[in-house]
Amino acid sequence: MGYAEILYEVDDRIATVTLNRPDKLNAWTEVMGREVRQAMHEAARDPDVRVIVLTGAGRGFCAGADMGLLSGIADGRSPRGAEEVAYPSPPAEDTVRADFRGPYAYFPLIPKPVIAALNGATAGLGFVIALYCDLRMASAAAVFTTAFARRGLVAEHGISWTLPRLIGLPNALDLMLSARKVSAEEALRMGLVSQVFPSDGLMAGVRTYARELAELVSPRSMRVMKRQLWEAQFQTLAEATAVADREMLESFTSEDFKEGVAHFVEKRAPAFTGR
Repeated sequence: MGYAEILYEVDDRIATVTLNRPDKLNAWTEVMGREVRQAMHEAARDPDVRVIVLTGAGRGFCAGADMGLLSGIADGRSPRGAEEVAYPSPPAEDTVRADFRGPYAYFPLIPKPVIAALNGATAGLGFVIALYCDLRMASAAAVFTTAFARRGLVAEHGISWTLPRLIGLPNALDLMLSARKVSAEEALRMGLVSQVFPSDGLMAGVRTYARELAELVSPRSMRVMKRQLWEAQFQTLAEATAVADREMLESFTSEDFKEGVAHFVEKRAPAFTGR
């Protein structure tokens, strides 16, 4: 399908979703929100897609909510809009918690890895969205800020849950209360991102990593592991272990397990099917 504010392409089993308002540093709009969710839905259902990359066009990843939207809210118009009611539901297994069914918190529902390629300014709502991705990789030119405290806002859209889990409570309090700018290198030290690439090498680096996942790793394993890790945030050790034991027994009967053993013994490239 065609999109107005994002780009969508599939190559080498990697779906790339690009926020495409570069003149506005990809500031988030209701249209963009609907389109990103639709693109994630499309990638999740496409058997040719094994990994999803989310990035921004131009100099920024996402500078936060569009100021026109914020101005409207400040003027007394309702903050509830079409994006909260018009999204399709992404495909998900019945066991996935309702916590991940909100307007921005749904990335954990996507049964494939979602990698944020953070190419520049990542602020406010853009910062929140990056946190719901499974992995974050940044350009050396990327800059991060929560921004909310400097707009008279609060810790929005679940960031009070996601951010401390990534970087610890003291660091999260620092970034939330000060809304100061954080460089890519500091973000790496904090654990906010897992890799930093030269400014002109971000997408090449991210695609190399994504291609390894697409070519060498069982899609079934990635799907189950992603669900396990996100849901373990709500579980005790005993509960997580019980889930793991059940999933392990099921994996023994899967085609991907048989292929995983066979390609290793035969010393050849894997041919996983995801089944």
